[in-house]
Amino acid sequence: MAADPHEHTGHSGHTGHGHTRPDGSRPGDDVRVGTTARRVVVVLAVLCALASAVGVALLWPPSGTLEELRTQVSAGGSVITDVEARADSLQQKQCPGTTLDRLPNGTVPATASCPTLTATVLQGPAKGQQVQVDVPAQVAEGGISPGDRVDLGYFPPTPGNDATWQWVDFSRTRPLGLAVGAFALLTVLVARKRGAAALGGMVLAAAVLAFFMIPALLAGKPPLLVSVAGCTAIMSVVLYLTHGFSLRTAAAHLGTVSGLLLVGVAAHVMVGATHLQGLSDEDSAYLGQLTSMSTLRGLVVAGIVLAGVGVLNDVTITQASAVWEVREHAPGASFTTLVRSGMRVGRDHLASTVYTVAFAYAGAALPVLVILAVTDPRWIDAVGSSAIAEEVIRTALGGACVALSVPITTAVAAAAVARASVQRPARGAVELPETRAATGAEPAGPPAGAEVPWELSPRQVVVPQPLGRRAQRAAEEQARRQRR
Repeated sequence: MAADPHEHTGHSGHTGHGHTRPDGSRPGDDVRVGTTARRVVVVLAVLCALASAVGVALLWPPSGTLEELRTQVSAGGSVITDVEARADSLQQKQCPGTTLDRLPNGTVPATASCPTLTATVLQGPAKGQQVQVDVPAQVAEGGISPGDRVDLGYFPPTPGNDATWQWVDFSRTRPLGLAVGAFALLTVLVARKRGAAALGGMVLAAAVLAFFMIPALLAGKPPLLVSVAGCTAIMSVVLYLTHGFSLRTAAAHLGTVSGLLLVGVAAHVMVGATHLQGLSDEDSAYLGQLTSMSTLRGLVVAGIVLAGVGVLNDVTITQASAVWEVREHAPGASFTTLVRSGMRVGRDHLASTVYTVAFAYAGAALPVLVILAVTDPRWIDAVGSSAIAEEVIRTALGGACVALSVPITTAVAAAAVARASVQRPARGAVELPETRAATGAEPAGPPAGAEVPWELSPRQVVVPQPLGRRAQRAAEEQARRQRR
């Protein structure tokens, strides 16, 4: 976890978290953590990583779980194959209206638009074949031009039925590939090694989802254990891959695991208490036909835990870095002072995170909110509907567990550095009484004319640090050369 006998996040390409100083060092680099505190934090972090690995191994789904499910569904004729095709022409015709064409005033029109698309298949055994499929009127109104790439569903023939085709959606493979490629390129160009490490973490997370969590949930494994074990395994690698192997990252790791356990247990309890079945849209209903209802409920629990992972990571890393930097600027700060100062940062971060999460979920549920606004039901009933209730529970549980992870991470980080030493005194820091009593030094107040930007406690004030350690060494080396 940390090879250096002292906690020193170093100056390697991707260590620590936070802003880099002009001299290349990072906030908190001068903090030296004691042997006992270092060992306790490292051992706990290693135990969390090992526990997640053991959990993944014990919950690993039987081989061929997905293939067996696909075979069962295929035997029932429910599997369709998406085939890419090129739109050739769109014909509009009128057909008798049905209840699906009901107007806003509740009446059913005598006739309705029934557009038909002629397309050329571009792949598979039917490549080059022209087929005709009915297209939803709303899709046709949005516009389909000759040459557009579309996805068509192919139903293979079954006894007594010929093969059929149906409209699925527009093919978005190319634009999506360009968007993801641009995102990855810009991330690496701007964040460099850290950006590449973060992208590697995303690939790892996708692999854990595809090869462990989804098959395990479909195999009927306990959703609470699967989601917590999988997410803990992801974070046990991603945190260190992105932010480096340091005691500061280990403290954030412990805070993240604590938050994951809390959100997992809370999700399990609340999904049962609110009877959420995971049937909030057509895709969920279709999934319910392919699997069991217990699997759907498990997916709701796992989705809530996954949604909280990214927010927990951001909050815990920030809290650990904040405590480390406070310790660097205030070498004599006690555990209580470190917690109090770290929590001041945490409260601001938590406040911004809560409404950020709420807005993100509101954006995802915006179409549902629009429908509710148009139909004008009682809001209390609307909030209790399955579609809105899932978002409310996800937002509430995520926010509550993030709120609890802030003091947990702050306390862990403060306990680790409470007795840590600082390699050099923080310039411009007013020493605490306990520090002055131990050293016999006179109080070193802020330099004349210096502006005090913020207050850590009634006894401790920190002012901006003009130079980092590397810059100081460079200046001393330059002075020696001039003397020669």
